[in-house]
Amino acid sequence: MKKKFARIGLASVVVALLAMFAAAGRVGGAGAQEKATATAEVKIDNFSFGPVALTVPAGTTVTWTNRDDIPHTVVSTDGVFKSKALDTDDKFSFVFSKAGTYSYFCSIHPKMTGQVIVH
Repeated sequence: MKKKFARIGLASVVVALLAMFAAAGRVGGAGAQEKATATAEVKIDNFSFGPVALTVPAGTTVTWTNRDDIPHTVVSTDGVFKSKALDTDDKFSFVFSKAGTYSYFCSIHPKMTGQVIVH
């Protein structure tokens, strides 16, 4: 009788281990199949964009955050994207899906310029 319970206990452990390995394989497999979303940040501070030039792969979401005490905008020179006026700590994001060079400026302070280079 003890041997019967020992076999059942051993079988339960084996089944539990197999279930754990199978679950781990599904999680790892799904993660390997999903493409990670790339992100990048540009800070607006002291009347400048930082970094001034940013290079990212296609599909990257770039987020601008205004750390200045006055409003700023983010406007592409070719009309691809345009933010509203960003107050302190406001953010604006844009997904760069196509390769190219995207120049932008602050429409309130046109001497503030930047560039996103997408590969």
